[in-house]
Amino acid sequence: MAADCHPAPGSASCCEEVHRFLDDYDPLGDDSALENQKSPRSDRPTPIPKAQLATLCAVRLVDPIAFTQIFPYVNEMMDHLHVTEDHSKIGFYSGLVESSFAIAQVMSIYQWARASDIIGRRPVVLLGIFGIALSTLFLGVSTTLSGVILARCLGGLFSGNIAVIHSVLGEITDSTNQAIAFPLYGLCWPLGAIIGPLMGGLLSNPATKFPRWFDSNFFRLYPYFLPCFAAAMIAFAGCAYGYFYLGESHPNLRPGRKENIPMSERRDGVFEKPSTPASVKHLLSIPVVRALCLSGAGLSFIATGFDVTFVLFCYTSLQQGGLAFNATQIGYALSISGFISIFLQLFCMPFLLRRFDHARMYNFCMGLWPFCFVLLPGLNFIARWGALDEVTGELAPATQALVWVGIGIILSISRTAALAFSVSMILVKDSAPNPASLGVTNGIAQFAMCLSRSFSPAFASSLLAFSIGYDFVLLRYLWVLVMTTICFLGTTLSRRIAEGRRQTVR
Repeated sequence: MAADCHPAPGSASCCEEVHRFLDDYDPLGDDSALENQKSPRSDRPTPIPKAQLATLCAVRLVDPIAFTQIFPYVNEMMDHLHVTEDHSKIGFYSGLVESSFAIAQVMSIYQWARASDIIGRRPVVLLGIFGIALSTLFLGVSTTLSGVILARCLGGLFSGNIAVIHSVLGEITDSTNQAIAFPLYGLCWPLGAIIGPLMGGLLSNPATKFPRWFDSNFFRLYPYFLPCFAAAMIAFAGCAYGYFYLGESHPNLRPGRKENIPMSERRDGVFEKPSTPASVKHLLSIPVVRALCLSGAGLSFIATGFDVTFVLFCYTSLQQGGLAFNATQIGYALSISGFISIFLQLFCMPFLLRRFDHARMYNFCMGLWPFCFVLLPGLNFIARWGALDEVTGELAPATQALVWVGIGIILSISRTAALAFSVSMILVKDSAPNPASLGVTNGIAQFAMCLSRSFSPAFASSLLAFSIGYDFVLLRYLWVLVMTTICFLGTTLSRRIAEGRRQTVR
């Protein structure tokens, strides 16, 4: 950076000014596409802006809590609303509800990204969180299928700012500190995936579970209001925290720049005119960006499909091939998944990012997804072959322990595979052609992910609901065959990233 400045009489203040000037801009990494903002790399990592990162993590935590708190009770909710009398079709309607969120998100994600390049990251992030809070409250008082879908659609529209939040992370870090910052940021989703399902599983139906405090007509009429209210309060708190502590990170829109000089590319020690965002057509002409979009779509489809399949599998009766879990047990299982993710992000991810090539690490994670679906039916085999308690009619403690051990193993594999999302964020950041295009690049990558996620829940849940209605083995486990085949196709797409990077370098 300013390593060429040596303290000398009359020049120390100049050197300090240069240091402060460059530090203010929080330049990004030398191995990223934003390299031109920095001069030659220093071996010492750039200090992480701790306050800004902590605020960003607090804001990021809102989305997974609001998104996942419905998972433990969504199937039960469809039954409560009497959308169908055929229990084998519950999965179709729950998948429809889950897909509506992603469909709405797809419609707004690129618009949020473009808006953040114009008005700044901060207002877009805060508006999105506030909207998530309102839509979650609306979900809690919905008594019809159309009302639930509308509430989830509104939540999806406001959650479209996820690409903007990713852009903020890319703008406040560089390649020397991203091995620490990205895993810390990556903790937000698994932490939210613990809190959300626990809230949904424990706080749903409070009039029945906690009659001493919640046995009232209101909570009997709206049995899912309490978890939605709790999630909404967390969202409002995140919005308030972000309002006071989240700073603007867009390089050309930060307030209080020295001499009003905007962030710009730095070539040969000279600051040039700020670059402009690249068009979507230009970005998609870059091989690595195109590969990231295609592979990201496959990753999102598979990961979302597994999450939906796992919840529905747990809810399905033993006779139909599931585990017959209630909402509380499903919440516990999803929380275990979150704890595993936190462990991996906190203790494994920093080491892996420093040690291995990012593209190869991404390919390895994608290669784990087939095992998640292949091993899942084994849980039902253990449960059905295990001994039943003659008094309660439930599984014997030893059998239950084996089932939970199996759940832990499968969820460990799935959460390791899901590390591909964190690696993808770094790869997208590295592929942006210039600083001004980071928001748009994140936007189209997230658009591709959300597009596949929009129909993945309905596809996966409908496939499972269709399969469990048959006794013929090939049809009964058709969902395993189809989803495993899709996983293998996803690994093929992931290999294009390394090829795209080599083409970009050439």
